[in-house]
Amino acid sequence: MKLCRFLHRGRLHRGVFREGLLLDEAGEAHDPEAVTWLLPFEPGKVLGVALNYPDHAEELGLSRPEEPALFWKPNTSLLPHKGVVRYPKGVEFVHYEVELAVVVGRPMRRVKAKEALDYVLGYTIANDLVARDHVKNTFRPPIRAKGRDTFGPLGPFLVVGEVEDPQNLTLRAYVNGELRQEGHTSRMLYSVAELLEYISEFMTLEPYDVILTGTPKGISRVLPGDVMRLEVQGLGALENPIEEEA
Repeated sequence: MKLCRFLHRGRLHRGVFREGLLLDEAGEAHDPEAVTWLLPFEPGKVLGVALNYPDHAEELGLSRPEEPALFWKPNTSLLPHKGVVRYPKGVEFVHYEVELAVVVGRPMRRVKAKEALDYVLGYTIANDLVARDHVKNTFRPPIRAKGRDTFGPLGPFLVVGEVEDPQNLTLRAYVNGELRQEGHTSRMLYSVAELLEYISEFMTLEPYDVILTGTPKGISRVLPGDVMRLEVQGLGALENPIEEEA
């Protein structure tokens, strides 16, 4: 089931995506191009995992982390499908990162990997945008680089009950229709279950907390005027245009 939230004629709707249409609570169909998209749910904590694909670490010339390298993604950075990413003035290099995002379904505390997926509500797509200018080796990754307003597109759906194996999904990122990035979740350094075990050992994870599981090799610069389209197998496509901030 692909759950979504959207505005139509000033009303907030919670619905499902089916056969190319958005069906609201009353079963009324809406054209996806005629609504204002919202985040598919109200996220709790949002945690990212840096360098969780060895090929991405290699393209950056960095070593693989000996344990999951976590960072916060501020909720103020989150942006829905079709929302406009604001390109910061004075920044030279911004890039996208297509990621599988895991949404927690019930409280997790010291849950072992073999049971961890039972605590997952569903999955969505994340774009962990980065202002590369602000990534410094002394502290990586800095909040200034990844935590900017609009630098966390998420959606378009919360997909529940359709992903049989989160380690068997293809990820792709397109810029202006050109394929720029492609990878597979089987190549994660730490699997979804392992990440959930690691985090829940010292931090209680709660319903609607989100874990961004890392990005594969293939980052490249984006600029104002570009349109990013990120796809994760079975989860739809997350699309966001970029405009220069005022």
